[in-house]
Amino acid sequence: MAEKQTYTFDSVMADLQAGNYKPVYLLMGDEPYYIDLITDYIMEHALEPDERDFNQNVLYGVDTNCSQIVDMAKGYPMMAERQVLVVKEAQNIRSWEPMEHYLEKPMPTTVLVICYKNGKVDRRQKWVQRAEKAGVVLESKKKKDYELPAFIDAYLRSKGATADQKSRQMIADHVGADLSRLVSELDKVLISLPENNRRITPDIVEREIGVSKDFNIFEMKNAIIARDIFKANQIVKYFDSNPKAGSLYAILPNLFNYFQNLMIAYYAPGKRTEEDVAKFLDLNNKWSVRDYMTGMRNYTGTKTLQIIYKIREIDAKSKGLDNPNTGAGELMKELIYFILH
Repeated sequence: MAEKQTYTFDSVMADLQAGNYKPVYLLMGDEPYYIDLITDYIMEHALEPDERDFNQNVLYGVDTNCSQIVDMAKGYPMMAERQVLVVKEAQNIRSWEPMEHYLEKPMPTTVLVICYKNGKVDRRQKWVQRAEKAGVVLESKKKKDYELPAFIDAYLRSKGATADQKSRQMIADHVGADLSRLVSELDKVLISLPENNRRITPDIVEREIGVSKDFNIFEMKNAIIARDIFKANQIVKYFDSNPKAGSLYAILPNLFNYFQNLMIAYYAPGKRTEEDVAKFLDLNNKWSVRDYMTGMRNYTGTKTLQIIYKIREIDAKSKGLDNPNTGAGELMKELIYFILH
């Protein structure tokens, strides 16, 4: 039996596209997008269309148990090279003990796909350890906010399109880290593009997704970095009238990440050139580096530390701690005023 291997989404897909199928796939984690992509690929490609009626089955964790899954996995394919057994909502199955015995010597003609969403299985369990040796165990993790623009860029390029930095950030800030919804919004934008011009601009994002190109979280962050009081107050006023355009709950992590990194940038060795700061913060994007260079000109280290404490205070208040009745809009105004003054 093969030694366990560390898999990524890309490595699993490359293996599948090469026609290499494992006896078991345990797909778990808080990001369903990658779990669904792998499952859908297996269901569409592991069998020929005329083989699926007798050799492809889908079970749901709420309606079945592990013993029933194992019994079906032990079956033989009918007039096909393999059978595919997909278990959805596997997080609803209570006991996995029968799987431990099955995975000691799984059927080589069965592709068992276990979809365990909204959480993960303890890897110390014996059946998970055997799944790692016999096949694929993949944890699908939620993307961090700062990873979304790169995800958007990669997805658009795979579809023959591009977007500038502002457009990518506008989409990321507005839609958030739900990758299924994010891809759906991107597909909507892609459909609107003419064949001879596959470049997405802020005007297109505004028209197709409904986020203002002038008054959004991206522009708010830029105004704060530049310490542009007039522009920041304009955006706060717009947000106050249009809460969906930029809520306090979307702004807080965005600003916290920026000022946290700005604080770290003050400790960069050397002369704090763009190259020094980029290397210290592990930044590849020259525009991101310039944001921190501008921030160090406009905010002292002491003020940056005070802002980080203030963001944490506002975050606590937004969750009702030591705050009997101040609304999110007023808390946002309080925070922005503190940062800029």
